[in-house]
Amino acid sequence: MTNAFDSLTLAAALGIYALMSAVAFSLYWIDKQRAGRREWRIPEATLHGSELLGGWPGAWLAQRVFRHKWQKRSYMVVFWAIVALHGAGWAWWSVR
Repeated sequence: MTNAFDSLTLAAALGIYALMSAVAFSLYWIDKQRAGRREWRIPEATLHGSELLGGWPGAWLAQRVFRHKWQKRSYMVVFWAIVALHGAGWAWWSVR
């Protein structure tokens, strides 16, 4: 029973990562477009929130594809802290 639960939990987590990665990628794209047009931007807290909720892989990809936010040191410190938090969570989950 535990193995079935763990498999379901893993599948749900990966689904959330995929969904939130698509959301984060889209938010970066929108923010990059708005930056180019000097329009209202998506707040960094919103971008980080999408990363924290599991979208950090999509955010990482968007940073590379759109060359957006990846050079802003203060932003990247928070981004990598979020990635480390997720890594710690997965490490805990794997050894519990």
